[in-house]
Amino acid sequence: MQRHGYGGTPALRHRYRLAGCVLLAAHLVVVGWLAVRPLTAPWVSAAHREPFATLRADLALGPWEAARTIGSAVLPFAPLGVLLPWAGGRVAASPLGSLARTVFTSAMIALVLQVVRGGVVGQVLDLDALLLNVTGVAVAHLAVVPAVRARLRRRVPRSSSAPPEPTATPSTGLTPSAPLSRVGVAP
Repeated sequence: MQRHGYGGTPALRHRYRLAGCVLLAAHLVVVGWLAVRPLTAPWVSAAHREPFATLRADLALGPWEAARTIGSAVLPFAPLGVLLPWAGGRVAASPLGSLARTVFTSAMIALVLQVVRGGVVGQVLDLDALLLNVTGVAVAHLAVVPAVRARLRRRVPRSSSAPPEPTATPSTGLTPSAPLSRVGVAP
């Protein structure tokens, strides 16, 4: 039987996924509001469509100012690296596949926010912000998700996830311990 979830009862697994979805929705609402709120500025810079142009300008300001501005682009999206897999609810997922799904989904969310942001007064389209948002998601995912999934897999009892061992009977030899009609259906 194929299992996706956090172990325990199905109701508990459902609660974990529901909590992940609620936190994900709340985080997206806050990030969306922060991204598209109008800013009051006497001037607005031109859109930055050349890769790494904003990063070079930030690094030219000095190490502390560069760390502040780069961090302000990396940190708001970083929780998506944990919340997206949590809302998915898969413990036994491929690490590379999970990273690819999470990065792609966050890149699409960041792209939509950047496009919407381009139409808001005081906000400009910035390709480097998009790249930094996705970098923050990837770093958070790599730092947290594989370790948490490994820990959750250790907590799941082996007897519930392993197929039943065949038992020997004196008259017929090796037979499966479960009837053949009991085949689990994957969701």
